[in-house]
Amino acid sequence: MQQKRYTAEFAGKELIIETGKFAMNTNASVTVQMGDTLVLVTAVMSSSVRDGMNYLPLMVDYEEKMYAAGRIKGSRFIKREGRPTDEAVLVARFIDRALRPLFNDRLRNDVQIIVTVLSFDGENDPDILGLIGASCALHMSDIPWNGPIGAIRVSKAGDEWLFNAGYEARGNAEFSLDIAGTSEKIVMIEAEGNEAKEDDVLRAFEHGRREMQAVTDLIVHIRDDIGKEKVLPFEPQSEEQKAKHEELTKLEETAYAFAVPRIDELFYKTPLATKAEKNAAKTQLAHDIEAHLIEAGFDASLASRAYGFAYDFLYTEATRRILKEDRRIDGRALTEIRPLMIEAGVLPRVHGSGHFLRGETQALTVCTLGAPGDAQVLDGMETVSEKRYMHHYNFLPFSVGEAKPLRGPGRREIGHGTLAEKALEPVLPEKADFPYTIRLVSETLSSNGSSSMASTCGSTLALMDAGVPIKKPVAGIAMGLASDGTSWKVLTDLQDIEDGKGGMDFKITGTRDGITAIQMDTKTDGLTHEIIEATLSQALTARLTILEKMQAVISEPRKELSPHAPRILSLTINPEKIREVIGSGGKTINEIIETTGVDSIDIEQDGTVMITSSNGPAAEQARNWIEDLTSELEKGKQYEGTVSRIMDFGAIVSVGANKDGMVHVSELAPYRVGKVEDIVKMGDTVQVKVLDVEANGRVSLSMKQAEGNTFPEAPKREERHEGEQGRASRSNGAARGDHKKHTKPPQRRRPFGN
Repeated sequence: MQQKRYTAEFAGKELIIETGKFAMNTNASVTVQMGDTLVLVTAVMSSSVRDGMNYLPLMVDYEEKMYAAGRIKGSRFIKREGRPTDEAVLVARFIDRALRPLFNDRLRNDVQIIVTVLSFDGENDPDILGLIGASCALHMSDIPWNGPIGAIRVSKAGDEWLFNAGYEARGNAEFSLDIAGTSEKIVMIEAEGNEAKEDDVLRAFEHGRREMQAVTDLIVHIRDDIGKEKVLPFEPQSEEQKAKHEELTKLEETAYAFAVPRIDELFYKTPLATKAEKNAAKTQLAHDIEAHLIEAGFDASLASRAYGFAYDFLYTEATRRILKEDRRIDGRALTEIRPLMIEAGVLPRVHGSGHFLRGETQALTVCTLGAPGDAQVLDGMETVSEKRYMHHYNFLPFSVGEAKPLRGPGRREIGHGTLAEKALEPVLPEKADFPYTIRLVSETLSSNGSSSMASTCGSTLALMDAGVPIKKPVAGIAMGLASDGTSWKVLTDLQDIEDGKGGMDFKITGTRDGITAIQMDTKTDGLTHEIIEATLSQALTARLTILEKMQAVISEPRKELSPHAPRILSLTINPEKIREVIGSGGKTINEIIETTGVDSIDIEQDGTVMITSSNGPAAEQARNWIEDLTSELEKGKQYEGTVSRIMDFGAIVSVGANKDGMVHVSELAPYRVGKVEDIVKMGDTVQVKVLDVEANGRVSLSMKQAEGNTFPEAPKREERHEGEQGRASRSNGAARGDHKKHTKPPQRRRPFGN
């Protein structure tokens, strides 16, 4: 393919898309560049069809390369990129959720999109470029996909709207909204906000759709120029294939005609509230359809498709009943939330816990408080930092009545945990006010629709139960959609059967005052502005209802931390003294930890010292030790010290750790001292007052000016020491005139000028 270069102005910057240079053995490949950030995106579709597959086998991978940022991995032992970071997993999900609804629903070939970051400038985020590149590669390829779409990040800082803003600018923004779609419809949303107002979020959608037009126009131009003819999946070619296709069509029509009245009898005659009831009804429906097809003369191998039909027909019929009759399978109104059960403090020993049950969706969230040193170290392509707040989401197989091997967290678990994490982050206390590392773990014990939102609510309960001073409680709700291409209705509190074709999973979290996070994907070709507006309004009502129920159980964070949680004592030292606390090779700080028994001591570059311990007296002992090591002696202030050395002219007194001062013999006692040992001995504890601290570090001390010292009685004249008595005798003799007379020698005058 000939190398081609296409450009467009996108949100005030130049967007560059090139083809025909890299990765030629693909259905399509492009590089997308903005600034000095450049990504390679490839699209490949297998030539064979997956037998027995009833969904699209799409794989999206996002490859972070450390060389792109000019870095070598920080680990001493592993320098090669390995398992994707959580950030890479989230970007892959971000792209997947935008692309998936636009594929031909009959496609059963393996499709793989790989986004490789080749260069990263630290300013232009590669995730948006990766999604734009995936849209372009798919649209220009022969893979059946109903694009193109664009992608953009919209932020608001004060009255200013920002598009594809850099990291620093986004950090000061009220919210950041990532959207993918066209100028008419939105197919994917990811957002985080600091209590963003619904009206501002709606305006962000309007701005984003307008700005994305430049991207979709460019991709259309590229396809017009070099695009391939699309492959049509499952199109019958031979007479045999056509005959089989007609038979399958008749099979499906026969099954559907039988299923509709049976669904009414099994699911709607008596509303089904529990998942077990619905699963039993689904199984019965599949058995009945299979038996009817065999009775109608279809081969048993074809009739076995009844299990797939049962689910498809049920989703279709559930949508039809909502649109035509406002009826849901469990009998709820369209805006009604399932019954709630809310508890705080349900587990002993842990630092904080919350139990949130909505219908049959159940999350148990546990809060653990740790030392600042427990923070997670992030060593990714984009980020090198520490993370002091984490939310981990677990989805156990028994939550949906399944028996499966336990493995590590998958993409879904990482995505759901991050969503709940984003939801609470804006209301957490600042590190300076609450220096703990915070870890939340949500165990999904039962699932029937939006366990991530149950985890968000459980997180609020657990944090408040632990005594974490969050600014406001946060709740979340998942909104659904019933649509048939012409009409639509928004559903509050989505559950499994309602999330079929023509649906959406629109999760919104926030406080009473605004939105903190959004995540949306859809099984439609996109949402209009009217649908989004109705969803935000309806979700606000539901969120306020849930918050009211939660605050009836626990209205604010507990005043005291759990007795099982560690305590952190903080103090500030001169940063120049940090090395004295740490010591050579960590010797001093390790000695403090081992001797006092505290859990850990963490020191920041600004001199902030945080002592973590479950034992209060131990923490106080460690703090006193560090203060002794780092405190400065102040002129005029009194201290307690220990005599560490005795000399003829005075004593050396150690005041605290590594701080010595001299008490001159004239300052030992409030009278004349003949011998230092008459006043102090090695190891004595004495009170001293600082007379002076010289620039070179020398410290002059006084015992006689300090309060609290006890001195021996002053010796009488006849008890004075021999040396002192001799001096007295000579003085007395001089007074009597019994000494030689000394005359002063005459002075010599120097000649003037010498």
